Amino acid sequence: MRLASTLDTLADRSVVIGYSKLGYLLRRRWFRQGDPAPDALAGKVVLVTGASSGLGTATAAGVAALGATTVLVVRSVERGERTRAELAQRLPEADFAVARCDLDDLDDVRRFAADALDRWPTVDVVVHNAGTMPPERTASPQGHELALATHVLGPLLLTEQLRPALARATDPRVILMSSGGMYAQPVPGDVEYRTGRYKGAVAYARTKRLQVAFTPLLAERYASDGIAVHALHPGWADTPGVAGSLPGFHRITGPLLRTAAEGADTAIWLAATTPPPPTGRFWHDRRQRPTHYLPWGGDDPQAVRRGWAACWTAVGRPV
Repeated sequence: MRLASTLDTLADRSVVIGYSKLGYLLRRRWFRQGDPAPDALAGKVVLVTGASSGLGTATAAGVAALGATTVLVVRSVERGERTRAELAQRLPEADFAVARCDLDDLDDVRRFAADALDRWPTVDVVVHNAGTMPPERTASPQGHELALATHVLGPLLLTEQLRPALARATDPRVILMSSGGMYAQPVPGDVEYRTGRYKGAVAYARTKRLQVAFTPLLAERYASDGIAVHALHPGWADTPGVAGSLPGFHRITGPLLRTAAEGADTAIWLAATTPPPPTGRFWHDRRQRPTHYLPWGGDDPQAVRRGWAACWTAVGRPV
């Protein structure tokens, strides 16, 4: 086990091995964490945002296979219904619902949350998977940078609005689908990316870094309600988002890319495994990972506090 752990760490630090299909396959052999029970989510309600393609669809399929009532939270109901039909063919006994929500529109998040509280008074798991990588700086309906609105502001507000439903669950969990790309960026001082030359990949990585930096703060915020908060990165997965936003990367790494199901594995495990994993941590391939690779690395506490305050102010809720 000690050798397996050392090899796992070396693979993680190599990036290419750890994040690719190779890392997933080797870890399943070296250091296999137990799979959730086949009925681990029976009777539970799981919401998955961005569920109409890629990692979102794979995550929805995985939790549904474990017995969950699975809510596909999507921007396009038409695409969501197509996804539901495809999943129902694969999992005829599963229970799926489709609900519309545009995560970058805070008014729409409030509308959806109010409807969700009526439809599902108890929510057991929320998987924040919806993502975007704008090619140029774009503003949300409320005037926020689009990647920030989609990856940070929308999930913060949705979690806060669903807090009563989550608090009613016996083992509620909130899961943030981050990215290994966050290692390349510090917590930004300018969370809205108003200054400097805008790059979509940088905006994406910055907001994914914010997700990870905010995870322990969210865990503390919701501890009194017993709501656990986890962040993870899926490795390099072959999804429509990667193919469309990073075509060069997709072309070069194609043979090494994980399937969407392999990328979604840790999110499904975090949603369903027992005993529950410790809250406030960052995960990859079912193991806790460092939030910074260099031993002297770390988030600037003042930058985190400023970003935390700015984001809660943006969604209109107290810190």
